[in-house]
Amino acid sequence: MKKILSVILGLLFIMALAGCGDSATKAVEDYLNQYTSLSDNVLTDMMDVVTDEDINDEQKGIYQDIFKKQYQDLTYTIDKEEYDGDEATITVTVKVYDLYKAQKEASSYLKEHQDEFNDDDGQYDIAKFIDYKLEQMKNMTDKVEYTIEFYVVKTTDGWVISSLSNSDLEKIHGIYNYES
Repeated sequence: MKKILSVILGLLFIMALAGCGDSATKAVEDYLNQYTSLSDNVLTDMMDVVTDEDINDEQKGIYQDIFKKQYQDLTYTIDKEEYDGDEATITVTVKVYDLYKAQKEASSYLKEHQDEFNDDDGQYDIAKFIDYKLEQMKNMTDKVEYTIEFYVVKTTDGWVISSLSNSDLEKIHGIYNYES
């Protein structure tokens, strides 16, 4: 699952470069609205990555549903706009499901209850654990707020988001490790 997250983060970073708008704030809003509206770009990238993941088809469907719910329920507020000529910093607070917490709690549960994830022969069955972890992520209702600074540059095509760090993308996905 770590592979899927790193690939989806990379693909969505590319999508960030395409977010143009009439103002820096509009470019950021357009970018975030691609998630909440489940744009074709978001769905295609998500489907491509999930399809390549080494999990069964049922798990792939659950994983897609988790991300769809995360994206559709993402909320954000524009906190601050700072312009310096053709460059801008737009500070946004995003609120998402705390999937990091769900994953962490699932891993802790595994350490304390490993026998529950064994097959009939007493061997660890990773598919059973993945099912459990996906169920925890699917049922997560706790939300977490993150602050993200979007750096936006004015080009001949309009305002374009110039970069997002992996940690900022992890915040959007709700998987950011806020404990480190």
